[in-house]
Amino acid sequence: MKKDIKSVEYGLEKIFEGAKDFLPLLGTDYVELYVGNAKQAAHYYKTAFGFESYAYKGLETGSKDTVSYVLKQGKIRLVLTSPLNSKHPINDHLRKHGDGVKVIALWVEDARSAWEETTKRGAKSYFEPRVEKDEYGEVVRSGIYTYGETVHVFVERKNYNGVFMPGFVEWKSDYNPPTAGFKYVDHMVGNVGWGEMNQWVEWYEKVMGFVNFLSFDDKQIHTEYSALMSKVMSNGNGRIKFPINEPAKAKKKSQIEEYLDFYEGQGVQHIAVATDDIIKTVQRLKDYGVEFLPPPPQAYYDMIPERLGEHMKMMKEDIKELQKLSILVDADEEGYLLQIFTKPLQDRPTLFIEIIQRMGAKGFGAGNFKALFESIEREQARRGTL
Repeated sequence: MKKDIKSVEYGLEKIFEGAKDFLPLLGTDYVELYVGNAKQAAHYYKTAFGFESYAYKGLETGSKDTVSYVLKQGKIRLVLTSPLNSKHPINDHLRKHGDGVKVIALWVEDARSAWEETTKRGAKSYFEPRVEKDEYGEVVRSGIYTYGETVHVFVERKNYNGVFMPGFVEWKSDYNPPTAGFKYVDHMVGNVGWGEMNQWVEWYEKVMGFVNFLSFDDKQIHTEYSALMSKVMSNGNGRIKFPINEPAKAKKKSQIEEYLDFYEGQGVQHIAVATDDIIKTVQRLKDYGVEFLPPPPQAYYDMIPERLGEHMKMMKEDIKELQKLSILVDADEEGYLLQIFTKPLQDRPTLFIEIIQRMGAKGFGAGNFKALFESIEREQARRGTL
């Protein structure tokens, strides 16, 4: 674990050495999923995860080819988009990938500059800067491609006072379940193909000015049957973190290979959302019907005091309560963290959600990798894909 923390510290030192950030990012603006039925998907994310109605675009607003429902919880905005006819190109995406993340939108001060700086460094343009206006002001957006068919859209909204952006109206609903306690997007993980992780690490370094501040190889992330490699990329202020995974050779098929097979390409594996009270959040999600990965064995929880060491003194949570909810615990030199992972959100074993509560820790739960992946493997075995 010390090696990992040194890597974090070294990476952060490199980040803050650069006084001038050519791509200043203020945070995650929204995450857009292409889904087969946006109306029903919106109801699912409200019912299961406690999102609230926020904005809408569809036939009633003049959008003749797509419909989008925007959900909100804390600082998280989730956009669910479906095509309204068989000829729309979104159908090609859905046919190939199923429901999944298409757009990781990043909040910026200057969307024109963001596009210019990234494209001149080698990014492929998704669309050039465009100004979208209505009576509430204007939003400037631009976009570039990243791994697979996933894109980054830069959103500049300093001159806009509307509900979401031009083309959308406020979505009012009598049905808004109590929030689950999500605060913001902590990180988003991408799965890439064999031997392609370093290529995308270099892309984020060159094109977006990110730094690789944590690395895990197949000696650290493995079980008896499967393995993977991962590198964590972060922007200059540390608000945006993108771990990138690739498969590694092992006896059987890893979770990354399973994802690539069923998503039929590279894409976003999971969205990690932060909470201030993971016990309350997970209990509420369970009450809402959310399914989580199977729990680790008793020995995992017996070892928590030894693994946390000095951090046990600051730990407020009861281990028995964590075990009851199958919540995982890990620590680094800065503190500890608690995390848990849902089962896939759709029939294809692709996208899922991580719930994370950081109590000082800067890592990503390296001490939980073995327990986590063994749990995933049990699910893979049930699906016949291990």
